[in-house]
Amino acid sequence: MTARPEIEAITARIRERSRPTREAYLARVDAAASAGVHRSVLSCGNLAHGFAACGPVDKQALAGDRVPNLGIITSYNDMLSAHQPFETYPQLIKLAATEAGGVAQVAGGVPAMCDGVTQGQPGMELSLFSRDVIAMSAAIGLSHNMFDAAVYLGVCDKIVPGLLIAAMTFGHLPAVFIPAGPMTSGLPNDEKARIRQLYAEGKVGRAELLEAEAKSYHGPGTCTFYGTANSNQMLMEIMGLHTPGASFVNPNTPLRDALTREATRRALAITALGNEFAPVGRVIDERSIVNGVVGLHATGGSTNHTIHLLAMAAAGGIKLTWQDISDISDIVPLLARVYPNGLADVNHFHAAGGMGFLIRELLDDGLLHEDVRTVWGEGLRAYAIEPHLGDNGNVTRTPAPETSGDDKVLTTAGKPFQATGGLKVLKGNLGNAIIKTSAVKPDKRVIEAPAIVVHTQDELNAAFKAGELDRDFVAVLRFQGPKANGMPELHKLTTILGVLQDRGYKVALVTDGRMSGASGKVPAAIHVTPEALDGGMIGRVETGDIVRVDADAGTLDVKVHDGVLASRAPAAPDLSANSFGMGRELFAGMRAMALRADAGAAAFG
Repeated sequence: MTARPEIEAITARIRERSRPTREAYLARVDAAASAGVHRSVLSCGNLAHGFAACGPVDKQALAGDRVPNLGIITSYNDMLSAHQPFETYPQLIKLAATEAGGVAQVAGGVPAMCDGVTQGQPGMELSLFSRDVIAMSAAIGLSHNMFDAAVYLGVCDKIVPGLLIAAMTFGHLPAVFIPAGPMTSGLPNDEKARIRQLYAEGKVGRAELLEAEAKSYHGPGTCTFYGTANSNQMLMEIMGLHTPGASFVNPNTPLRDALTREATRRALAITALGNEFAPVGRVIDERSIVNGVVGLHATGGSTNHTIHLLAMAAAGGIKLTWQDISDISDIVPLLARVYPNGLADVNHFHAAGGMGFLIRELLDDGLLHEDVRTVWGEGLRAYAIEPHLGDNGNVTRTPAPETSGDDKVLTTAGKPFQATGGLKVLKGNLGNAIIKTSAVKPDKRVIEAPAIVVHTQDELNAAFKAGELDRDFVAVLRFQGPKANGMPELHKLTTILGVLQDRGYKVALVTDGRMSGASGKVPAAIHVTPEALDGGMIGRVETGDIVRVDADAGTLDVKVHDGVLASRAPAAPDLSANSFGMGRELFAGMRAMALRADAGAAAFG
């Protein structure tokens, strides 16, 4: 089944725009792949170093060039819940590889930081660039040229995008992504948000707040709200880089382990040594990227992927733009309601039919490219399934259910929650921006009010505590872009703006920074480009100017004559405090080289 003409047309224009860079990329991939098993080009000294720590059987296998060697890139650490389950994966993968007639080695580790830990803290200013560090770290692991394929163990916000950038850079190698799954459901996310707002208003204390947070984030696995981490898993599945049904099975369960063993076998099966060679540079193409964007809109996914998808696509020579993302949003309906777009968590989404139901609905409605390559070796229809644990301990699959297990969480393409996707591009005299509309009520999507200009989250929080924000306003928070301070998430503002909205005030946020992947009910024009430090007009807004955020019309304007705006001297705050502490001094070069948000904000390329 082919995609709708409008989806095909957007894909065709991306393909045409990307032709020079894509062709050059594929030529490099094909040249690397044509060299055959790369261990054969290593000297005896090189190879001896590469297998020195292996057992005798693996040494013998790696001495030749007929046994596939699987590189494991892992983001394991045991501080972060999402990545703690990966502790046991290397041994599980090695055993499965041996049983399948191959070898597996841990090629390298990559850092994994948690935005949930660093929200509002200096470390958050390293977060976005950690994606690029992860890509480079994975490249170092794979640069030993010992591997015929790689599996990537990663889950959260910047980790999966960084890993995919690395995978595409080593596009001649097959790549399978292996997730760890979400933690089991704890305190409902809406109840957690309620306690946060009560704390912000001084109605409960820190002990009550910590108790609520600990009941919400309570065990191994990803957070259960639909932020960037779970959007990552959706993307890897709908883009064909997971085995079917792998995204949202809980950690430390027999089915999770069976999926990991299966992914290992599949990675070994698609090397150049077999008959199903599937280098990831060929698996991921313009159609796969469009499928990822469709999935993002259909699920109301993370705003962070308006940056990450551009960078991931660029690593494969594909030029995706915000306009492409916006145009796809106009076509794709919202089919999932997962917090903050609803009350359910990702476990409820999975139980209602999950990825298999979603993919089947989108395929049947002509919104996805079915004829893509995947690591599973078939088109995307093979992903319209539910995974189960078979009697023999392996994975079995049944067709996705015909009806949703909960139509308040997951619905059909014929009865969507809203006719368009959850993200929109805004344009105006303040530049271009992204807004997430799926969690914003229709009557809150157009805000016109006086600006309150601040340069830090703390300024706005202090004004709230002082009782100075009980009015209609648009908070303009600038000098938060990639070049200024690494573009941190500004999730600390979500609570106070939510309180003010609940009090009946018309409030919105305009910023050249990011919001959380769980951007919520307050309209927020984010990723404003050009950023203030790059000459953007957001740097010329003054407190009291009337700002209009119109998510319906797709506009972002300050009601000041363009000539007056241009004549104003741009703000020039002292940003030296962002340059040191918590490692920020080490990232000065990355801040200086960062691309604009609408070009992926990478510090290389």
